[in-house]
Amino acid sequence: MSDTETWLPHVVVAAIVERDGKFLLVEEHTAEGLRLNQPAGHWERGETLIEAVRRETLEETAHHVEPIALLGCYTTHYPQRDITYLRFAYVCSVTGFDAERALDTGIVRAVWLTPDEIAASLVPHRSPLVMRCMQDYLAGRRFPLDFVNHA
Repeated sequence: MSDTETWLPHVVVAAIVERDGKFLLVEEHTAEGLRLNQPAGHWERGETLIEAVRRETLEETAHHVEPIALLGCYTTHYPQRDITYLRFAYVCSVTGFDAERALDTGIVRAVWLTPDEIAASLVPHRSPLVMRCMQDYLAGRRFPLDFVNHA
């Protein structure tokens, strides 16, 4: 990158949703093939991060969720595409399900998996953050929602 280029990370949100020992994930088509990920996506102009995680989870899984804590902020870099992602991961609880809702383009299915099933998945993870976020969740990591402020 030259000194005149502007470097901008891609800001994304992710939902960490656990119910009865299983986590809500999606299988999705990516440029690298089929991948397993938490419901996640880009933060869009005009919305808060909390609104973004609600929207992305609904679009990708048909589940309505409510964020209850910030799990953390994470970065990962994809050198092959020279993209850095800044991920805000939120612990969320399910508040509803819309069985008739079509899932986003590229989403094969939403699936509930145990930590062992996630670790042993034959479908590769979208990034190392899939396991890292689940491990942080299981370790009890939580921050209050007002840790991130929108002015």
